[in-house]
Parts: sequence; C-alpha cells; structure tokens
Amino acid sequence: MRLPQRLARFNRHVTNPIQRLWAGKAPTFGILEHVGRKSGKTYRTPLTVFGTDDGVAILLTYGPNRDWLKNITADGGGLMIRRGKTFRVTDPKVMSKEQAAPYITGPMRLVFPRLPFEQAVVLKRAN
Repeated sequence: MRLPQRLARFNRHVTNPIQRLWAGKAPTFGILEHVGRKSGKTYRTPLTVFGTDDGVAILLTYGPNRDWLKNITADGGGLMIRRGKTFRVTDPKVMSKEQAAPYITGPMRLVFPRLPFEQAVVLKRAN
C-alpha cells in the first residue's frame, strides 16, 4: 500500500513544518536532514524511524519515488536527528519490508512487519 500523492503534497506544506518542531525528540520519529541534489539547499524531513543495530530503517509510505530518498542516495546519506541527538547516516539501501524487518530492534520489531507498506530504506549510522 502507498499513501496518495495528494496527501504527500499536503504533508510537505502543512504537516511537516509542524512536525519539525517535535519530531527530532519523539520516540518513533526523526528528522532527516539532506541536501538537494539539484538546488544544493538543505532540507529537514520529519519521518517515522525504526531503530536497527547499526542505524535506522524508514518505511517508504509514499513509495520509493521521494525527493528525500533521491537526495540521500545521490549524496550517500545525510544527518538524522532522533531522540534529541544528531548523527550521520550513510549507505541507503531500499528493500522490501520483509527484507528490512529482521534489522528492526526493540519493541517496534513486533509492529514493523504489520504496517501496510511494501518497502523500506535501511541506513547505517556513521562512526
């Protein structure tokens, strides 16, 4: 399942600016800071983030054709603000939800496989 593109546009202009106020501190959210591959501008995208042993996983709720994903793929990564801490994430790998599920740690590993989305991106935390 993918959420509708009109919802993605609404979220980009209405919901995301509000979520950026708290998403970097909330347990299941994070803010991905990335650089536009064409504009060179820095963007901050709030996302639902799942912990892994060596980084994070993000479900692709609108599918893989997202600007933030294209930007981190072109740049090799970005910055993740999660639980009040900022760290670099690298090596984005798009995979099916089933392939990504074994990477999820903590209590969310029980929830992740049941969510109605098909793909995820897994990112490694840089040292």
